[in-house]
Amino acid sequence: MPKTINRSGMRIVRHNRLRKRITGGPDRPRLSVFHSNRQFYAQIIDDQAGKTLLALSTVSPDLSGKLTGKPMERAAQIGAELAKRATSAGIKQVIFDRGGHAFHGQIKAMADAAREGGLEF
Repeated sequence: MPKTINRSGMRIVRHNRLRKRITGGPDRPRLSVFHSNRQFYAQIIDDQAGKTLLALSTVSPDLSGKLTGKPMERAAQIGAELAKRATSAGIKQVIFDRGGHAFHGQIKAMADAAREGGLEF
């Protein structure tokens, strides 16, 4: 546990607790999500091989001009684009790792858009 108890420290504690149970494999990789106050990051990871299969964020060069709107809208756009790229890469099922964040707001918007795009979790 971190020395000081604050919001970010408790998020890390929750994330570590989650990661004890959640691992992704080649048949069902892990969809890991993180967001700060300004940016949103999502990546699909094969934990057994130790490789990131696909990654997108609000700072990705190929998405920099396409993302518009407020943070929740940008998270939904990232979820839809991630689902499109994942299905084209042959990934249909993932294990969702919300990164210690509560399942609401940007996290929920990204997850709903990814589900609508064809990902199953």
